[in-house]
Amino acid sequence: MSHTEVIDTKNAWAGDNNSPFGASYGKLMMWFFLVSDALSFTGFLAAYGFYRHNFASIWPTAENVFTHFPFIEGHHPLIYVALMTFILIMSSVTMVLAVEAGHRMDKKAVTKWMLFTILGGLIFVGSQAWEWYHFIHGTELGAFQLGIGTYTLPDGTIEQTQGIIGRWADESKQVLLLPWKESSEATANYLSLTGQELANAIAKGQEIHGANLHHNEYGHPLFADFFFFITGFHGTHVFSGVVLNFIIFVNVIMGTYQKRGHYEMVEKVGLYWHFVDLVWVFVFTFFYLI
Repeated sequence: MSHTEVIDTKNAWAGDNNSPFGASYGKLMMWFFLVSDALSFTGFLAAYGFYRHNFASIWPTAENVFTHFPFIEGHHPLIYVALMTFILIMSSVTMVLAVEAGHRMDKKAVTKWMLFTILGGLIFVGSQAWEWYHFIHGTELGAFQLGIGTYTLPDGTIEQTQGIIGRWADESKQVLLLPWKESSEATANYLSLTGQELANAIAKGQEIHGANLHHNEYGHPLFADFFFFITGFHGTHVFSGVVLNFIIFVNVIMGTYQKRGHYEMVEKVGLYWHFVDLVWVFVFTFFYLI
């Protein structure tokens, strides 16, 4: 004969130790938020992937755009971005150590690891601001955005286009198509403009430096639009996480969680921080590696 256990559904979702899977109300709500936020980032990155595929021929190559490194001259493709990524991932490690110390009720260790996590987040946000500055400022050489017209492409074909992002190659007004590609033939990527084509291009086009929401020296303007929006959206998350971590850090110093008898708040903000780190792995892959 089987017996059916009667479950008090109200009490089961009351939080504390009565909640399903042993998760508190606060943790459940954090997971709900993270899942919904993950859907937002998924939509943004999917849109980025769609437009990149659609404009593949003139889409910028990250290794030719993000080549700066603080206080070091020359081109260092993606080195600084890789360093930023490493710092953010390590801040996730220090957050794990803070949560583990909280389980042991070790206030001193929680304080130390939370401080390292906050510093890692601040370095990442500052590095992202520095990267934005150089992306907006652009290079001294600049580029030229051609107007609507018919142009002769390097392979000899004629194409009606709504504008090609190019870089002046020399005084003869040859234009190097973007993104740049290493080639043994120096003229392989040039678009030669002569006569009326050149006059139309100059009349309808504009010389540009750097990138903003209207133009992009490095290639298709949509690359800059997506870069500012998605990395800015993620940067806002990181900054918000730093603020939350700082509030928790102050409470740890004041002994708030020691008095409560648990450090669950550290674990909850830790979930958010790990999510932010994980999202950056996808953003890094989409924008810089693929």
